[in-house]
Amino acid sequence: MRWRGKERLTGRVQRSALLLSVVFAVLGGLGIAALAWWVLWILLGAKAQTPDQVDLTKIALSVAAGVGGAVALVVAYRKQRDGERGRFVELFGAAARQLGDADVAVRIAGVYAMAGVADEFSASSRRQQCVDVLCGYLRLPYEPESGADHLVQRTETVEEAGVKRELRYQLRQNDREVRRAVVDVIVAHVRASAEVSWSQCNFDFSGAVLEDSDFRYAVFAGEQTYFARAVFTGERATTFEHARFLGQYISFRSCVFRGGTTLFRDAEFAPAERAGAEIPGARIRFEGAVFDSPVSFDRAVFRGPAVIFGDVTFSGERTSFAETVFRTERTEFGGATFDGTAVRFERAEFDSARISFGRSRFYAGRVAFDGARFGVRSRWRRSPTLSVDFSAAEYHGAISFDDTVFDGREADFSLGDFFGEITFRRARFETQRTRFDTPKAWVGVRVDWDVDPTYKPSRITPETWPPAPAPPVAS
Repeated sequence: MRWRGKERLTGRVQRSALLLSVVFAVLGGLGIAALAWWVLWILLGAKAQTPDQVDLTKIALSVAAGVGGAVALVVAYRKQRDGERGRFVELFGAAARQLGDADVAVRIAGVYAMAGVADEFSASSRRQQCVDVLCGYLRLPYEPESGADHLVQRTETVEEAGVKRELRYQLRQNDREVRRAVVDVIVAHVRASAEVSWSQCNFDFSGAVLEDSDFRYAVFAGEQTYFARAVFTGERATTFEHARFLGQYISFRSCVFRGGTTLFRDAEFAPAERAGAEIPGARIRFEGAVFDSPVSFDRAVFRGPAVIFGDVTFSGERTSFAETVFRTERTEFGGATFDGTAVRFERAEFDSARISFGRSRFYAGRVAFDGARFGVRSRWRRSPTLSVDFSAAEYHGAISFDDTVFDGREADFSLGDFFGEITFRRARFETQRTRFDTPKAWVGVRVDWDVDPTYKPSRITPETWPPAPAPPVAS
């Protein structure tokens, strides 16, 4: 009864809206006719002669016909719009039912049916609705180990307090193929070559399990692109090579990257703040992510207000940011852990107002910042680099800052734990001030003025070289 009452109310509202549209069309037509009559009367000197009744009748009939035509157009437009709405509901519902079917073939057909609905209806809200359903399917609980399982039901017996119970679980048969179809369909629609583009849509993959994902050349230009808490796994590479992230808010926060390797080579991250956006501020967030697989950000470009890699763990065999460019107001690696065999930041360019590696832990077998540039003294229409922060970082292993350039107002290496083979050969400290004060340890550090401390630039502290480690805190 409640549903029927709601249908009657919806019908009344639609009829009222149609009536209002017709009334406005009639009034608008009469207004235009009256304005035309007045203009003709004034400009053509109609006052000089008595109006012909036959001519007035013809004009009146013409106006009536015009108003009737306007009413017919309004009614036809409303019918077409209501027909499109009904067709969308019908096709959308049919595709959604297919996605929920137990048979894998029907679900795969549902993926392509939902994509077809999104392509047919160009209204942004309807297309977004279809995209939300496809992303929602990927967020459903999924275990990669049983992704190729052909079973539709699993039964197990449990015993509680001496009582045996039989539990039955409904399974999505061969769900790996369905999920792969969803990703393939989305990627095909967000590449520049797509016949119908979904790039302006929002994508929410938060918490999804994504296997062997290939997002190469994808363009995400919607307001929000979420991969937060997603798990990337599989035997092949997870790749975002040449992908472009152009929306306002880009999040890979707390993601886990497993599997063969992870590739962000030549990717572009360029978020831009938009007026009236749901979430204020534009940023790129990777904080808390875990890279268990080898990862490469080689030649990637980061732009915008902030890129945040705070508290990220890089534990794969190799981590590379070689020739990566950071042109953001803030670049944050604070608290990050770099482990594994090799970490590369060679020839990376940090063109940011604030750059932070504070509290970072460099535990990899070899870490190379050779030829990197941290900071700039002045930037076109932007503030210069205010700080390059490596304070309280831990350097354990072979770490090279050879040929690195530090520029801007201040570089801070104070309270660092230097224990290994840490070299600053031919490094250029062009900052107004560089601090190495009160390190926790100073073992294995090599700088160009070790032989003769009088060659140490005066803007580097402490005055007495080498720096004396801070006394241990009494327990």
